[in-house]
Amino acid sequence: MRVHTISLAILSAVVVAGCASDQAVAPRSGPSFSVTGGGAKTYVLLGAGNVVPPGLAAAVQAAGGSLTASLNGIGIAVATSSNPSFIARVSRVKGVQAVAEDVVIDFGQPHVEGMIEADESSEPVLGEAGVGAGETFRAVQWAPDAVHAPEAWDAGYQGQGARVAILDGGIWNTHIDIAPNLDVAHSWSFVPGQPYNYDQRRDAAGVCGLTDTFWHGTHVAGIVAAPANTRGTVGIAPMATIIGVKVLHCGSGAFSWIIQGIYYAATPIAEGGAGANIINMSLGGAVDGRGAGIAHLLNALSRATSYANHRGVTVIAAAGNDAIDIDHTGNLVFVPAQSVGVLAVSATGPVGWALGATNVDRPASYTNFGQSAISFAAPGGDFALPGNQVCSKPRFPSGSVTQFCWVMDMVMAPVRGSSNSWYGWAAGTSMASPVVAGVAALIVGKYGPLPPAQVAARLLQSADDLGKPGNDDFYGQGRVNALRAVQ
Repeated sequence: MRVHTISLAILSAVVVAGCASDQAVAPRSGPSFSVTGGGAKTYVLLGAGNVVPPGLAAAVQAAGGSLTASLNGIGIAVATSSNPSFIARVSRVKGVQAVAEDVVIDFGQPHVEGMIEADESSEPVLGEAGVGAGETFRAVQWAPDAVHAPEAWDAGYQGQGARVAILDGGIWNTHIDIAPNLDVAHSWSFVPGQPYNYDQRRDAAGVCGLTDTFWHGTHVAGIVAAPANTRGTVGIAPMATIIGVKVLHCGSGAFSWIIQGIYYAATPIAEGGAGANIINMSLGGAVDGRGAGIAHLLNALSRATSYANHRGVTVIAAAGNDAIDIDHTGNLVFVPAQSVGVLAVSATGPVGWALGATNVDRPASYTNFGQSAISFAAPGGDFALPGNQVCSKPRFPSGSVTQFCWVMDMVMAPVRGSSNSWYGWAAGTSMASPVVAGVAALIVGKYGPLPPAQVAARLLQSADDLGKPGNDDFYGQGRVNALRAVQ
């Protein structure tokens, strides 16, 4: 597999420590389309007319390969082979439209700035008024307030019944702010040999193998749906169900893993899938769209996102952190943000929030933008405040959270750490995308499963129109508003 380097949709992270460790569980067997395999190279096969040709497994075997996945609903198959003539031979098979060597994208790794220790007790603290008001770190969570989520919660809308698939790296399933809302039975991994609840990071030499203390997918999942259990933080949709679908490891992921993850997440439970209403992909970057191979992979990815839309699943993705105008990037294609039917999210963030700054809607310094690409904006945090001034905020039920003031401009959520109760700050469109996914979950929680077009319409009708009137370079159709979305 070839490797393309793309920056992960997260820029910076600071970890808050907590308390006892659990081992990752072994991978489980999955539905027929979840199988991944070995071999010298992996290939993605596209069937004509979105149909997997009959007898493809035998034809692949005759060409010196092995069929490892067959996504019949979108006409995509995955195969492995060490035969240098594999593409030429399989391309001649009747019903095969195209074959491309799979590409592994290196999405990068978050940067850890420092640590502070959190409460070691995981016992709930009772008696606080208002949903989420008693969370240990609620006072440093400016992002829910920026989108008026607490007012939606207090009105009775917390995402009940909504199912959100987190396509990402590993999710720490025993975290006290993940476990209550995680559907373990339908969480899955499409990374060969890796369980859904495990991840690693690269060392200074770029070698994958170190146990991380952040875990991007855990942070993202917590932004969506950390429960209001008075223990740490609260998510935008604190009663939504989250499903961990691992498609990245050490910050890298193959097109075939992501495509299979989308297909699995969007397929109903009765058909062997995860039964998601919403897919969040806090991953993204740019690939050079020139060349037949990458074009075929982009086509296959759009088949998967189109399938999700057709199955009634809203797909949301990070826009990326390159401060690039996507309207003017030549041959670059931003994936999966520019895949068919995907809502791409830009990031907002304050500068000096802990010092009293009130503008939490300024475009983040790093966010990608462009009228043709951005659907909505949401809080992703920033780190543009200069200096190392220290700020303090209350920690419930007592004490304080003390940290560099610029760190508090980022978004706080659960992280892996060395126990089940660590939290940390991070900034990126990776943090903004799950905010939109959380608001979409509030909509589904109120109205029940809705076609993606209706979810998008409600997000549009309820968003705050910032920047220039109408569609805006930075804000797209507006910054999402949770309260108005459920009114």
